[in-house]
Amino acid sequence: MLYLTLRHYEYVAAIYRFGSLSAAAEQVNVSQPAMSAALTRIEAHLGHPLFVRRRGAAMKPTPQGRRFAEQAEALLAHAARIENPSHPRPPATRLHLGCFVDLAPFVLARALALLRTALPETTVTFQAPRFEVLIAGLHKGRIDLALTYDLGLDAGFGRYPLFRMRPRALVAADHPLAARAQVSLAELARYPLILSEEGLSAQHVLGLFRRQGLVPVVAHRAATLELQRSLAAHGEGAGISYAAPRGGTSYDGMPLVSLPVQDPETEEPVILARHGTGPADPLVADAISVLTTELRGA
Repeated sequence: MLYLTLRHYEYVAAIYRFGSLSAAAEQVNVSQPAMSAALTRIEAHLGHPLFVRRRGAAMKPTPQGRRFAEQAEALLAHAARIENPSHPRPPATRLHLGCFVDLAPFVLARALALLRTALPETTVTFQAPRFEVLIAGLHKGRIDLALTYDLGLDAGFGRYPLFRMRPRALVAADHPLAARAQVSLAELARYPLILSEEGLSAQHVLGLFRRQGLVPVVAHRAATLELQRSLAAHGEGAGISYAAPRGGTSYDGMPLVSLPVQDPETEEPVILARHGTGPADPLVADAISVLTTELRGA
């Protein structure tokens, strides 16, 4: 049975830092075949790959690999400090949180506060990109966990439900639907729509109409939620958004009416997502526990 030694941790940390077996092997003064064989044994011992190996490309860490490498670097720093008390303090662990851009103003700050309170020894960083960038970040290990709608994720992602949302229709104060308590997709389809410029989000909304045999006219695609709200407030059409800021005016002071969409099939789950369906590493598992406990049903 293989027992991991500090040398094994040194190998993994070097591969993580340099992105190739040859450069890492030179750094720790072993042959490339020996390092490759050692990495294969380490991965077999752990039961999952630490790096994605592609001929002619840099070795990219898997999500588990990046976490293992960061912990290996911390362990090596601790070991060096035992030998030399003046050695710099070992680095803190890191957690990279992602959040879909439209959700970020509503849940990201609270999620960061929860994680930093519950995990004080962990450095929590974040980014709030569009769907495609968010999913790519999860897949490539640049993001550990993401707050997102359950859209565009295949079976290779773990999902942890938080709460569910229905979209709202955004219309000017003098719009024919403005006096309604709620509206249906069929009613909205009679008027020009203002959708998000974000491709996956717009496709999802149009798909809701198509499933009812409705073919609405799209008047505008807005790059931001506030532009969508402003266009709607000025009578350019009816906006549809799952994100619903409080307040009855747009940024430029025009009155704006926000109406819930009543169709049950429009409801979408907001989830925590991570790449991989096997057991999460302990830090990610702790973060999942914190966020699902505090945000579920929010």
